Amino acid sequence: MLKKAGLPDIRFHDIRHTQATLLIKRGEDIKMVSQRLGHSDVAFTNRVYNHVMPNVERKAMLRFDELLQGSWQKNRTGYVPVRSLRLVTKR
Repeated sequence: MLKKAGLPDIRFHDIRHTQATLLIKRGEDIKMVSQRLGHSDVAFTNRVYNHVMPNVERKAMLRFDELLQGSWQKNRTGYVPVRSLRLVTKR
């Protein structure tokens, strides 16, 4: 069927792995991805897909920054706030 459709020879498992990787890269919750894959343990999913996580963590940090409306700048150790952020607390 793959040849007929002009697609490369890939296994079903490869499609499954691609789906999980794309979902994680998009920022989907790792627990949801784990459940979707049928893994009994989220820690297992984390171990298998940890190569995707650094990019996901960076994107999450930038989204959080947008919420706080701060600016981040990359230096030799990573991303740091350009200005200090004041957090609002309830009194």
